[in-house]
Amino acid sequence: MSSSSPSSSERITPSWSYTLGLSKGRGDAYPAITEARSAAMRQRRPLWLGAHVVGVAFVALIRFELLGWKVLLPWVSAITAILALILIGGLRDDRAGTGRRDPDLLGGIFLGIGWAVAMALYTGPSGTMYAFTLLAIGGSLATLATALMVAAPIGGLGFILIVGTAASTSMALDGRIALAGVIAMFTVAATLTFLANARLLLNRMTAEQALAGKEEVISLLLGEFEDSSADWLWRTDAAKSLIDVSPRLARLFGLKRSDVEGKPLLAMLAGDGWDRGDVAPGIRMLAEKLRLRESFRDLVVPVMVADERRWWSLSATPRRDERGALIGFWGVGTDATERHRSAEKIDRMARFDALTGLANRAHVIDKLGIALRDGHHVGRRSTLMLIDLDRFKQVNDTLGHPIGDKLLIEVANRISALLSPGDLCGRLGGDEFAVVIPDSTDRDRVEVLAERIVHVLSAPFDIEDHQLHIGGSVGSATAPLDGRVVETLLRNADLALYRAKDDGRGVHRRYEPSLHAHAEQRRRIEIALRDALERGELSLVYQPIVEAVHGNLTSFEAFLRWTHPELGDVSPDIFIPIAEEARLIGRIGDWVMHSACRDAASWPDHVRVSVNMAAAQLKDAQLPATIVSALSHSGLAADRLELEIAEEVFVRDGRVTGVVDKILALGVRITLDDFGTGRSSLAYLRKARFSSIKIDRSFVRAASANAAESIAIVRAIVAMADSLGMTTIAEGAETRSEYERMRALGCRQVQGWLIGQPVNPKAAAELAHGRDKARVVRVH
Repeated sequence: MSSSSPSSSERITPSWSYTLGLSKGRGDAYPAITEARSAAMRQRRPLWLGAHVVGVAFVALIRFELLGWKVLLPWVSAITAILALILIGGLRDDRAGTGRRDPDLLGGIFLGIGWAVAMALYTGPSGTMYAFTLLAIGGSLATLATALMVAAPIGGLGFILIVGTAASTSMALDGRIALAGVIAMFTVAATLTFLANARLLLNRMTAEQALAGKEEVISLLLGEFEDSSADWLWRTDAAKSLIDVSPRLARLFGLKRSDVEGKPLLAMLAGDGWDRGDVAPGIRMLAEKLRLRESFRDLVVPVMVADERRWWSLSATPRRDERGALIGFWGVGTDATERHRSAEKIDRMARFDALTGLANRAHVIDKLGIALRDGHHVGRRSTLMLIDLDRFKQVNDTLGHPIGDKLLIEVANRISALLSPGDLCGRLGGDEFAVVIPDSTDRDRVEVLAERIVHVLSAPFDIEDHQLHIGGSVGSATAPLDGRVVETLLRNADLALYRAKDDGRGVHRRYEPSLHAHAEQRRRIEIALRDALERGELSLVYQPIVEAVHGNLTSFEAFLRWTHPELGDVSPDIFIPIAEEARLIGRIGDWVMHSACRDAASWPDHVRVSVNMAAAQLKDAQLPATIVSALSHSGLAADRLELEIAEEVFVRDGRVTGVVDKILALGVRITLDDFGTGRSSLAYLRKARFSSIKIDRSFVRAASANAAESIAIVRAIVAMADSLGMTTIAEGAETRSEYERMRALGCRQVQGWLIGQPVNPKAAAELAHGRDKARVVRVH
């Protein structure tokens, strides 16, 4: 067996080495015992030092006339200094809480030496009376030491032995042998008494420590029981009335025992609702168990105590007499309020969104399923609305998620405020919300509600000193016409939402059967597009761009074409958005970049190539590397590559300017496309060094028709571009009048069918080298 150190609750037997203070002791209990000895010394020290002060004063008083201060002062000073050092050292250690007793240990020895010196120096011719007086003082101090110094054993024992030895020797030298023997016997007796007292004190302290440890363990066990146990006993008689009510049960009801004794258990639990018949299901189940005289376990019932709803878990068994007759129920109860609340909280977390407090996706689907089921039985329509926030991602990206979260909370509040009782608003995730309308027989109400939702989401939001403009799109589907099951209704509402976003956002669209056909067509296109590159179905065509004054060719804009064996020629307006959603645009964009650079490398050095960039491509951190790869593989100079980026991309996502800066650092040129057609924020013109600005076709057409506003806008764009060192390109010039108008307004370059239609790479090379000038209409 391995030995272990005694715990604080076990009785220990200190060794004589520890008793005399020669060792620290081993075990958990010894530090506490040592501290107790220090405390005992702190209590005894003033009396011990005071006794010495009295003794010194008495010696000085009776010997002053004979010896004078010259003889007494050194001794008195020495004893006083020792007493002062003991006092100061004790106070210092007591404040520091070190538990040391060095001042008392060394002080006892030095005090013994001091009194021994007095006995050696101040007896001699002094006479018997003084010798006996000094012996009486020394004996008194030695006797006091057996009681006052037992907490510092070495100091006390040293004092007794030194003083006793000095007194006995002094008497022997004076010829008083018998007296010296008596003193020696007294010294031995005092020493033995001192050791016995020291041992007795230590035994008492160890006993007290053991008792304190046991009391601590018992208190700990009782405290743990009281803290962890919420159980109490309860009994009823055959009439289901409470009997033998414990004080604890009465306190739980907030009443006195006399007020609870003999009261019906069910009435006490149900409270005021008992008389009205308003009884919780748990109480009804308990009543049924009592009526059937059945045992039950962990039956949770609600209880109103001091206007607070609590939850008790009850268990009981019926008790019968020797004849088998029921005499009542004996049971135990537990306060399960916290457990019940935790379960409710967990249930709420499983059904509600933690941020907005709205129903989460699972809860919305459950409620929608219930609405469809109930509606099917009574012939009632139910509607599901899906709401997608517009431009929310920009808020998150620019202002951070904390602002975005607060915006979502405000959106939830605005939508919820519009709903009628019975309607449910939920957050499906991200910035997508849903509204379940169990009764939507009135179709106009659905339309009005959707329009109001769009309206309130279009109003500005004030979040932490930021005025935010987002908006929302709504798609809806109504059962049973648009679907009889949850999955179908969700899919169709999502298709309607998709149509709302395609139609420019900020609108409401109902589901129509044609949307399903359209979605199926999109799915077919996406599947076919995934293999288009490998099958060689993608190709590039190039449209020329010329100088407005002389008509000289300056560059070609590359356009992507897709010809599928079954789908035929698919318009870029159709497959490019699908490629972006399916995350295929990156792979397709890489192919376009490499192909365009390869084709342009064969053109004359003054002819550039322009490549359109999708917003998703600009978010790809690998785009600069792709451009470098395309340039290096083709051998095309960087300044002959021009990337066209729509203005809306800069407005929606300011982060693209960082990517643009990296591209410009490569020497590649940037053209701002579709300028003036969307929400403009000219701040980015200061940051990005665009080489060209394209004036949209709508302004070209309107200006040629002499629309004053469009003419003014074109002039402003040209003036701004000239001041910033940028070239203006008028795109979509289809007639000579449009061309002439743009040239007259100062546009540097022109693009459009009047100049030339998009041609294949071979024809573009011939145009670039001037071998097929007939394809380009001469405009000068």
